[in-house]
Amino acid sequence: MTTTADAPTHSHPTAVTHQVTNQVPPLVGHDVADDPVLLEGVRREGAAWSLEDLHRIGRLAGSEQVQQWADAANRHEPELRTHDRYGNRIDEVEFHPAYHALMEVAIGEGLGGAPWADDRPGAHVARAAGFMVWSSAEAGHGCPVSMTYAVVPALRAAPELAAVYEPLLTSRVYDPGLRAPQGKRGLLAGMGMTEKQGGTDVRANTTAAVEQPDGSWRLRGHKWFTSAPMNDLFLVLAQAPGGLSCFLVPRVLPDGSRNTFRIQRLKDKLGNRSNASSEPEFDDTVAWLVGPQGQGVRTIIDMVTMTRLDCILGSATGTRTALTQAVHHVRHRSVFGARLIEQPLMRNVIADLSLESEAATTLALRVAGAVDRAQRGDAGERAFLRLATAVGKYWVCKRQPAAVAEALECLGGNGYDEASGMPRLYREAPLNGIWEGSGNVQALDVLRALGREPESLAAFAAEVEAAAGGDARLDRAWRELRDALVPGADAELRARSLAERMALVLQGSLLVRHAPTAVADAFCGSRLTGDHGLAFGTLPTGLDLAAVIDRAPKAD
Repeated sequence: MTTTADAPTHSHPTAVTHQVTNQVPPLVGHDVADDPVLLEGVRREGAAWSLEDLHRIGRLAGSEQVQQWADAANRHEPELRTHDRYGNRIDEVEFHPAYHALMEVAIGEGLGGAPWADDRPGAHVARAAGFMVWSSAEAGHGCPVSMTYAVVPALRAAPELAAVYEPLLTSRVYDPGLRAPQGKRGLLAGMGMTEKQGGTDVRANTTAAVEQPDGSWRLRGHKWFTSAPMNDLFLVLAQAPGGLSCFLVPRVLPDGSRNTFRIQRLKDKLGNRSNASSEPEFDDTVAWLVGPQGQGVRTIIDMVTMTRLDCILGSATGTRTALTQAVHHVRHRSVFGARLIEQPLMRNVIADLSLESEAATTLALRVAGAVDRAQRGDAGERAFLRLATAVGKYWVCKRQPAAVAEALECLGGNGYDEASGMPRLYREAPLNGIWEGSGNVQALDVLRALGREPESLAAFAAEVEAAAGGDARLDRAWRELRDALVPGADAELRARSLAERMALVLQGSLLVRHAPTAVADAFCGSRLTGDHGLAFGTLPTGLDLAAVIDRAPKAD
């Protein structure tokens, strides 16, 4: 018989049950603009004068306050109010205060239409860099900011309308709320192109326009995907007697009455949750013609070109933001007795992501520089822009989802947790590849430019050949690409392959000319030869990975 004195004793644990170790510190309180690739690009493209402002925006974007705004704007999504309490149709969208805080900074910093009123060389580059730095905090509110920037050149096709609205579109004052445009301190703009039955095929649009005796028009029809419906003005495509035409549609008429802009519903999107995207219907909606009848696509394409630039900027930003998170994690997290960044395979992955990001950022700023110089009358830059925009939009936006997914994986399970911010980046990643023309549209646009605008190919060739002799692999890739540029019966079938090769050769030429030797060597060795893997982290041996990684943003 066992007595109490004989019963076995159990030791009590002395360690605490929950001690946090080996966790990465929060990525807050850093300057998002403190990025050698970005800063070098801004200087190279003629906007060194803007660097002080860029760092100020960068410190704000990296602050804890702005990160809280970004989280709140996405967790508390826009809400549609079709009617007021009395039954009156109002068609308004309500946003969380955090969204308005983000918008106020963006417009106040000149990231909307302000560059069109700025005569300084490099104004569009400064705006592009500011857009990249600020949208790294939250991408969704960038949509109305981008469209406001993009609308100005298209609206100039109607000088009398531009004279009224351009001073307010270029304002640095964020003035939300539906009121008569001329009574506001600043305006936001959007566009309505696609419809249910057509999508990209805008020639299939059925929205009809009827001219009125006073020179205005009335629209009847619908749009399928119109973002930021609380903006003040929209460029809309509709069928006039002379063919598909472009019209300006204000939400509020000059006399203060509401224009008919019935929001049927808000889109329930994969990402971009802070931004409202809607389906508006027009019924005797007042509009004014912008540009000649029958030339609606040609008129609105000036706006589309600028929003495609912002798609490139946005995807380069998303890639670099994800890289920043990954670098921060692997520099602090230890596994198997060593920090992750010290382990060879992880170093290969980070270096590969750094290459992808540097190539995207360098190309994005080069396109922004072309926009700036084209607006100042440089015909060669305008010709280069025609091809570079389509090529860059195709490739940089196409690469973002893969790069963000790989960066998320660097954080392991922590990256799959919403608190890390990586899931929001991941959901956002496919967006720019779809908006303003999907991958197929961009690839076919490359073919169209090659066939119809030989000056654009000449400008593209001149850009690539500026790096001639800098790397044998680049020279060989360019020779092979030139042979492939000859039109053939299977041109459409090869369009994606052609656009991809053009993007890689262009990126390679920019890095050979402007990046450190180690970066250019790694890019040409991994992107312009056929003896490498397809996944990130498959860079060939013999490269200076430390020098490549050193180009990644340092958030500490």
